[in-house]
Amino acid sequence: MSESIRTPLGKVRGLGSAKKGVEHFIAQRATAVALLILTPWILISLIGAVRGGYDGAIAWIGEPINAALILVTIGAGVHHMRIGLQVVIEDYISKTSSKLSLLILNTFISVLVFVAAAVAVLKLAIA
Repeated sequence: MSESIRTPLGKVRGLGSAKKGVEHFIAQRATAVALLILTPWILISLIGAVRGGYDGAIAWIGEPINAALILVTIGAGVHHMRIGLQVVIEDYISKTSSKLSLLILNTFISVLVFVAAAVAVLKLAIA
């Protein structure tokens, strides 16, 4: 029964946050606001573009502003997804090696999804 003379603050010092919580919180909220604005725009625009058939959709994506906004929407969505999954992984996976592997996989897949979507949009926009 050895009692420590360290204060409660001394016992937890160095075990606290990594000082990234606020950064993730703000990024998650910023991407949510961006998606709140961009998602209705893209859905309404796509409905109009699809009514023009394949050629109408290609012409709509070929507009530089539309292609740019599609890429911004995809980027915001993928970033929002990556941050959200990172928080879930950090909170619920306790084994360090599994946590690290899943965090790396989360980032890798997010980048892969964005690159694939960007290539597809740019290919259609330039065609």
